[in-house]
Amino acid sequence: MQTRSKVFDDLAKVAGGAVSTLGGIKAEIEVLIRQQIERFLRDANMVPRDEFDAVKAMAAKARSEQEKLEKRVKALESKLGVKAPKKKPAKAPTKAKAARKAPRR
Repeated sequence: MQTRSKVFDDLAKVAGGAVSTLGGIKAEIEVLIRQQIERFLRDANMVPRDEFDAVKAMAAKARSEQEKLEKRVKALESKLGVKAPKKKPAKAPTKAKAARKAPRR
């Protein structure tokens, strides 16, 4: 019976060592993946979230100011009796124009 418990003890030690080794490997893999993702994001020329939010707020403010100015211009034009030019509907590009603008490979 002594040999049997010694074998189980040895197996338990080997299993314990394997578990600790796997834990170390897991930590190393996580670090490597984190480094790869950080390098990808840095090389991808992405904008940090706070800068994106700031530009988004600036664009929203500019849009609202533009709408206010459009209303003001229309009011002034109506006072002066000037008719605003009619807006032309945007045309879809023709196939020939689209072919010219398409990047060549």
